[in-house]
Amino acid sequence: MGMLDGKTALIFGVANDHSIAWGIAEAFQREGATVGFSYAGENLEKRVRPLAESLGSDFIEECDVASDEAIEKVMAKAKARYGTIDILIHSVAFASREDLMGRFVDTSRAGFLLAHDISVYSLIGLTRAALPIMNKGGSVLALTYYGAEKVVPKYRVMGVAKAALEATVKYLANDLGPDGIRVNAVSAGPIRTLAASGIGGFRTYQKAFAEMAPLRMNVTKEDVANTAAFLCSDLSRATTGEIVHVDAGYNILGVPETDEE
Repeated sequence: MGMLDGKTALIFGVANDHSIAWGIAEAFQREGATVGFSYAGENLEKRVRPLAESLGSDFIEECDVASDEAIEKVMAKAKARYGTIDILIHSVAFASREDLMGRFVDTSRAGFLLAHDISVYSLIGLTRAALPIMNKGGSVLALTYYGAEKVVPKYRVMGVAKAALEATVKYLANDLGPDGIRVNAVSAGPIRTLAASGIGGFRTYQKAFAEMAPLRMNVTKEDVANTAAFLCSDLSRATTGEIVHVDAGYNILGVPETDEE
């Protein structure tokens, strides 16, 4: 038996087979869940549809998370297809390239609002729309990153957006706890995804990360996916409002260890 037998999950944010959301989808299917997908824009359909179909999924819907109407339409389709759901995965983030290249102080007003709309408010919008079809004991899970807690220089406006996302997770957890719905986030170490390609110097940072993290390793999407499966299962039924780090222990460091005496 799998941890997620009998559960239905909607996953927002798969871009390709390197996506953390795709790793989560694979883990969920392995653990017995029925998985439905939503992708961002028709340009991604050619990547997402074959992946979804490889897991036997027949729910593959486009959704512009900046549109409440689009979100409502997807949830209506999910209701028609599944009746109810148990899990909502939010792996959605975006910032304009210009606002990831300059100094944070030069972030444009429009760029700041865009990053927060797509990366943060979408969690609220998706969760609200999913509530009428979410079973008691359901789970909402978001993906975040250490740049929300400490300054990661080249992460810039996304770090601030992730900080807002983590606060949103906690406020949603408080709101929805009485309904028996849990809201958590996984803070993943650096993983080479499509989104990571927009961060300057990512490869160099990833190499240094593995040299400094207590476990002396890089994190994979499978590592994150396994934790996600636990957090969305009944095994974690008393856990909500948490930011769970899957980062080989990097977040506990104050000053990296050196070989010098």
